[in-house]
Amino acid sequence: MKFIQKDRKIVLASQSPRRSQLLKQISIDFIVIASNFDESNIYYENPAEYVMALSNAKANEVLSSENLKDAIIIGADTTVYYNKGYLNKPENFEEAKKMLKSLSGNWHSVFTGVSVIDKLNNISKSTFSETKVKFRDLSDEEIDFYINTYRPFDKAGSYGIQDDFGAVFVEEIIGDYYNVVGLPLVKVYKILKEMII
Repeated sequence: MKFIQKDRKIVLASQSPRRSQLLKQISIDFIVIASNFDESNIYYENPAEYVMALSNAKANEVLSSENLKDAIIIGADTTVYYNKGYLNKPENFEEAKKMLKSLSGNWHSVFTGVSVIDKLNNISKSTFSETKVKFRDLSDEEIDFYINTYRPFDKAGSYGIQDDFGAVFVEEIIGDYYNVVGLPLVKVYKILKEMII
């Protein structure tokens, strides 16, 4: 039994396995149609505006490329914000190591933007969540082991808080844990509940 489904098709415009797992966790049936939006086309200095613009663009790209007039589309984007700059997905081992060394012993913020579009009822809502994360001091050996074992090349900031070994990097968090994983579940649930019920 699905609590808020009401026979509406829901589409997650993301190929992230973590976001899929989180949506399943709150008892929602959905299909995945990954967005092909070029993220390099968007830049904002404000991280909240940045992730919401990206999540909205991803949702709209999937909406425009598929026959989904009756569906509800969920777009999302996550970034790590540190020292007034963005740490997005690393391209290689060296870049991942550089990111993790910079985060070592420091606080950073994880921002996730979420956009939900209901074309049938002409409703579009965007929101964001910020979680502050404190890393303990990491050794080069720990960083190398983590990158070689968990291959965090699809993760903003080069780490996943949910990874077995990645969990020992995090000393403290302030805010929504699920936001760091990739989707602020309470905010997503509230938007869907308002749209469908």
